[in-house]
Amino acid sequence: MSSKPRKPPWLKVPLPTSSRYGRIKARARELRLATVCEEARCPNIGECWGGGTATFMVMGEVCTRGCRFCAVTTRRLGVPLDPEEPRNVAEAIREMDLDYVVITSVDRDDLPDQGAGHFAACIEAVRVASPKTLVEVLIPDFRGDLGCLLRVVEAQPEVIAHNVEVVERLSPRIRDPRATYRQSLEVLRAVKRMDPGRATKSSLMVGLGEREDEMVEAMRDLREVGVDFLTVGQYLRPTDKHAPMVEYVHPDQFERYREIGEELGFRYVASGPLVRSSYRAGEVFVRDLVRPRVEASAGERPTP
Repeated sequence: MSSKPRKPPWLKVPLPTSSRYGRIKARARELRLATVCEEARCPNIGECWGGGTATFMVMGEVCTRGCRFCAVTTRRLGVPLDPEEPRNVAEAIREMDLDYVVITSVDRDDLPDQGAGHFAACIEAVRVASPKTLVEVLIPDFRGDLGCLLRVVEAQPEVIAHNVEVVERLSPRIRDPRATYRQSLEVLRAVKRMDPGRATKSSLMVGLGEREDEMVEAMRDLREVGVDFLTVGQYLRPTDKHAPMVEYVHPDQFERYREIGEELGFRYVASGPLVRSSYRAGEVFVRDLVRPRVEASAGERPTP
């Protein structure tokens, strides 16, 4: 008999029905764009797309790393970059009339700049095509290469996110050996050193056997490197080949993590069973915090 725990009722979500969701899905298909919302089967896709937020995955669908929590295809070499992708993504964002976008990618250790220039090109293309759209980038660790990181920082997305993913004890077992907990913290620290006013964000998964004291320690580590926004969500095992899930964490515990995070000084904490790193609740709050600053300093943005 299987020992897999039964999915609790709090993980059930309604099917997406909004007309805006339908338009975004249709246009993404036409332009052959990959969205993490669909690739990762995100449970919040209806809420996010219906509210004008979407997450695009650039640089192909093949990752050069093999984290045990992730269902993305892994190979030593990724696919060739599409030089038209930045323009296509930007045009899709304009046509979809999106208020807030997240641009993320697979890891591309096979590229000389690990994809940093492609990230920057996407940001710059969005600035031209849809100036009103706020941009968050969810970036790899670039193997700790600060030159690559600086290329992204200089493109000035509103938010730079990088996920530590899990508490430090579990990191070697859950993440690819090249993606260490401490290296991720140093990437987030370096963003603030390069641009102290740039908002940063990270994410933690639970349900993998972490203890509450380890979660608190991870939150403290993230605050120590200046992270502004935090998301905490339930890990769901993609297949039997991936890291096993230990438990479904109760919503009361997620609420406790939210309260602890706010006490530690995060500007916003989105914590819940269905929360993912690009969860719309956080982005709505980011809009409220960031939009006035962007509008006040619109003339300070670099011309692409």
